Amino acid sequence: MGNAAGLNRKGFNAMQMIKEGGIYAVLLILLAIIIIQEPSFVSLRNLSNILTQSSVRIIIALGVASLIVTQGTDLSAGRQVGLAAVVSATMLQAVTNVNKVFPELGAIPIPAVILLVCAIGALIGLLNGFVVAYLNVTPFIATLGMMIIVYGINSLYFDMVGASPVAGFDARFSEFTQGFIRLGSFRLSYITFYAAIAIVISWVMWNKTVFGKNIFAIGGNPEAAKVSGVNVALTLLKVYALSGVFYAFAGLLEAGRIGSATNNLGFMYELDAIAACVVGGVSFAGGVGSIAGVVTGVLIFTLINYGMTYIGVSPYWQYIIKGSIIIFAVALDSMKYAEKK
Repeated sequence: MGNAAGLNRKGFNAMQMIKEGGIYAVLLILLAIIIIQEPSFVSLRNLSNILTQSSVRIIIALGVASLIVTQGTDLSAGRQVGLAAVVSATMLQAVTNVNKVFPELGAIPIPAVILLVCAIGALIGLLNGFVVAYLNVTPFIATLGMMIIVYGINSLYFDMVGASPVAGFDARFSEFTQGFIRLGSFRLSYITFYAAIAIVISWVMWNKTVFGKNIFAIGGNPEAAKVSGVNVALTLLKVYALSGVFYAFAGLLEAGRIGSATNNLGFMYELDAIAACVVGGVSFAGGVGSIAGVVTGVLIFTLINYGMTYIGVSPYWQYIIKGSIIIFAVALDSMKYAEKK
């Protein structure tokens, strides 16, 4: 009897270890394979590139994370990033660019364009929030429909401005998005600082405001939150609007970072963001998550993505591996949630 109990405890402990750390073990194995295949992957230059690529993804993931905490999601995030990228790109071309889409506009201040695209993002977020909170459409369906609508709008706009990559940006915008400071032989991009600001804002919102507490209350139990006096519908409206602002700012940065924008920019970004959130411990069951976890998830995911590209793994295999990681991460999350119930 004692041996059987001991074996059961060992089996239980092993299962607990898999649930809590299984996804990190898989990702560490992948990282080890990448480093063994190409030891030069470990370098300051690659670290700089990974941080820069992670920064935009972090801003997007922070927007998605708040929705997942409320038991929601946003499949339109990537297309919103693309729309913001194209709009900001057309607004911030150099006045000397012979292919400038709107030559009569002259040089537009970067803050004005940031406000414009963030307003567009907030409006789209409000529409998402209204459909979810007031029409009681599930977030998956609501944001799936919005994903298609936003892509259609972006494509129409893109066709109207010439249907070719929008590039040739104003030097101020290029410096704003591609600039960096040098720390010895290490380059730290400005975009990393913008991501750090977004992280601080999100952390304060989640941990130090009534709004943040309401987000977690809704995720934990919407009915109990309503009984406690939380205006669930209005809170969801605000969360979706704020997420739209995050996507929009990320889209503007991504256009500048890449140096051009098309209507296909942002494709699948939402899946990377959702996967990073889940890997970082944000539960689809709602009411669970941390900003540190979101940032860690994005960094790990970007590290693996960048590493697979670095060693020449086929993009098709990358899709298969990333899809498998998502399924595995969500499965572990579901197992933990079922155990709590």
